[in-house]
Amino acid sequence: MSGSSPLDTSAPHSFLAFDFGTLRVGVATGNTLTRSAQPLRTIASEGNARFEAIGKLIKEWQPDALVVGVPFHPDGAPHDNTQRARRFARQLHGRFQLPVHEVDERYSTTEAQSSGARDLDAASAAIILDQFLATLKPADPKAPP
Repeated sequence: MSGSSPLDTSAPHSFLAFDFGTLRVGVATGNTLTRSAQPLRTIASEGNARFEAIGKLIKEWQPDALVVGVPFHPDGAPHDNTQRARRFARQLHGRFQLPVHEVDERYSTTEAQSSGARDLDAASAAIILDQFLATLKPADPKAPP
């Protein structure tokens, strides 16, 4: 699992991002080429059914890595869902053997609501992925291929 390890941006990378919730998980996709994310869908299942649905998306989209939003209180303090989201991130890594990056997702749902999103969970996942993509350094155009 990876929290803040540098990502080689000299080659394009694709991602699936997750806005974790105990009842629903929003999913978005994006990549380093466009440096933008788009909402995909919300998975409204739990347990093994949830991971089966995620597995189908991973097979379809073939991401290089996964991104999970981790919620905190406004002052940065962790709460119950902080640990649940981190556990979910560890489970994703264990089941699918892909790098998992965690992103502070405070206010992503509020931002999705203010944008008028129809699927708040998937829109929140896209916001989380946009935040992650914004932290990546652009590829060095002078670097050898």
